[in-house]
This record gives sequence, structure tokens and C-alpha cells, in this order.
Amino acid sequence: MKIKNRVVFLRGRKVILRPLDKETDLEACQRWINDPEVRQYLKRFLPTSKQTESEWLDSLGKKTDDIVLAIETLDGKFIGTMGLHKIDWKDRTAITGALIGDKTYWGKGYGTDAKMVLLDYAFNQLGLRKICSSVLAFNKRSLRYNLHCGYKVEGIQKKQIFRDGKYRDKLLLAVFQEDWLPIWEKYRRTGKIK
Repeated sequence: MKIKNRVVFLRGRKVILRPLDKETDLEACQRWINDPEVRQYLKRFLPTSKQTESEWLDSLGKKTDDIVLAIETLDGKFIGTMGLHKIDWKDRTAITGALIGDKTYWGKGYGTDAKMVLLDYAFNQLGLRKICSSVLAFNKRSLRYNLHCGYKVEGIQKKQIFRDGKYRDKLLLAVFQEDWLPIWEKYRRTGKIK
């Protein structure tokens, strides 16, 4: 399906990553961030107004240490966001963040494809050497896909995040370019990570 005026920044096997567009993406972003089932995995815990989400989208273009892109299926459905945050150009590091807001796409490989494409961009185009991430220990799906993408657990922050009436552990993850490249080569050739 060809979509008129579509800007494709990065293309994967299942998704494209493109710039966020406030006009078309604001409503979905606000809906997802206010969905308790989605929000339980995020740092944000307060309700987010349309104005607040709009200001966040406006702020993205002004930052030199954050790149946040829309995740869109190949047939043009906006399903989430994926970003590189706190890019340190001197130390060549960054932190990834992801949100698959459309729950019908959870656990089906869309996040993995988006992450692999973003890591290719981070390592092979931006020249970064280490990418970090964090996962709430109870988010098994996120942990699994990060491990499949080459991340390793570097540490645990015990009882760091309050969710569902108790304090939960937060896992600190990282992947180095040299460890990730063989995974990328296999994924590029076969579409499989394992």
C-alpha cells in the first residue's frame, strides 16, 4: 500500500520509523499515555492533557540529545514511538525508550523490528558505541525483546519503582556495538534474531 506524502526515516521488515507529526499523532499519543495498561510500564504516572502532550511533541525538534520517532506498520498504521535519549556525543552512548501503544501489536515482533532498525541507525550511522535501556522487572515481554536484541543486564535497582501497591525492581540493560553487530547481520539476512 502506497501512502501519499509518507516520510520514511528508517525501514525495517515490519515497520518504518518516521518523524512524529503532531497533526496526525497527538491524539493517539495522548490516548496511549493515559491508558493504565500501557502506562504501568512507563515513568509517567499522572494523567496527561492534550496540551502537555502537544508541548512534548513540540519540544522534540529542539533537542540535540533526543531522537524520538513514530513506529508505523508497513501498511501505514501508527502503533507507537521509539527513541534515543540522552545522547552523549562525547562518550558515544544513549538510552533507548519504546512505547507500543496499540496493544493489538504487543508480542508480535513489531517492537523488536523497530529496536533493531533504531540500533542500526545508532551504531552504524551515528557512530554510538553503547546503548542503555531500563526495564521494570515485571515487564517480561520488554525484557525478552531487549535480550533478543543483544542487551545484557548490567544491574538491578531494587524496589525502585512503585506499581500496583508495591515497590518493584528496575533492571538496567546495555548493548555494545561489537556484541550487537553479529545479531544485526543475522537479522538483516534472515529476519530472525535467535
